[in-house]
Amino acid sequence: MAATDKSDQVFRHVVLFSYKPTTTEADKEQIAAAFARLPSQIDTIIDFEWGSDVSVEGIARGYSHCFIVTFRDEAGRDAYLPHPAHKAFGDFLGGRVEQVLVIDFWARR
Repeated sequence: MAATDKSDQVFRHVVLFSYKPTTTEADKEQIAAAFARLPSQIDTIIDFEWGSDVSVEGIARGYSHCFIVTFRDEAGRDAYLPHPAHKAFGDFLGGRVEQVLVIDFWARR
């Protein structure tokens, strides 16, 4: 592949959660709130969005919550992954998540 100019792109880190049946709605709200606090704790995050599934297609395969963390580049993501705040968030999940799916990509328009 030829080198691509990424100066007008951002790097997205997409995280999907499916929760264990024992995870309550209050738990899910606490998890989302904790995830949403990460941008104030990790300076390489330049944007953050999240939402829960409202699709009518019925093909979410158990994934109900999507979190999109945006960085300027892979280096931002690489600093985020081992960051103590990110590690603490992982600990906070406390076994309430059944599955996690992560996809990273350069956003194109």
